[in-house]
Amino acid sequence: MFTVGLFILVAAATSLVLAGCVRTSGGTWYFNSAPLPEGWPELTPVGGVEIREYPSYRAAVVSEEDGRSGTTPMFRSLFQHISSNDIPMTSPVDMTYDDAGGDTDPRGDRMTGMAFLYRTPELGPVGTDGVVRIEDVAPRAYASTGVRGSYSSAHYAEGMDRLKKWLAGQTEWRSDGASRYLGYNSPFVPWFWRYGEVQIPVVRTDSQPPSE
Repeated sequence: MFTVGLFILVAAATSLVLAGCVRTSGGTWYFNSAPLPEGWPELTPVGGVEIREYPSYRAAVVSEEDGRSGTTPMFRSLFQHISSNDIPMTSPVDMTYDDAGGDTDPRGDRMTGMAFLYRTPELGPVGTDGVVRIEDVAPRAYASTGVRGSYSSAHYAEGMDRLKKWLAGQTEWRSDGASRYLGYNSPFVPWFWRYGEVQIPVVRTDSQPPSE
């Protein structure tokens, strides 16, 4: 009986803590696990597709090219970097995906890179820290859709399908680069409440295409 009562008290306390972290942005709610980067735009509604324009920001990045593969090794390398350099944790975590195979290649849902975003562009120097690269990211626009649930390949695929259909149904924007999955919540938030955005970088269709 005591164990059941203790479980109820812990569950109630956890619910109160989580409820205190709920925020609303862009018409959707999410748990505020960590501050957003300075100048970050409003979040995208779950199930909707909208264009989001991002300012320049500084990011710590690891990728397969840096000798890291898989979510856990990448996360550990980045967490060690910010911990040893007293860099505050922010959200979201940026997970880059390889879309080179198109719709028929199963490698299209493979994560190839991860980045922690700095709170301000002036924080810390650019350069390298072991396998971690610290770089400034230029302003860019993305077609973005909100997703709810675990940060899984299934939810990524769900978001990508929605984005591709949206892009195919309009003429103002075209895709321009690798997609990404932004995860806004820590593992302490139950999986079914987690919020993320799947995004494809875009440029206006009347802009000059990159030279070959």
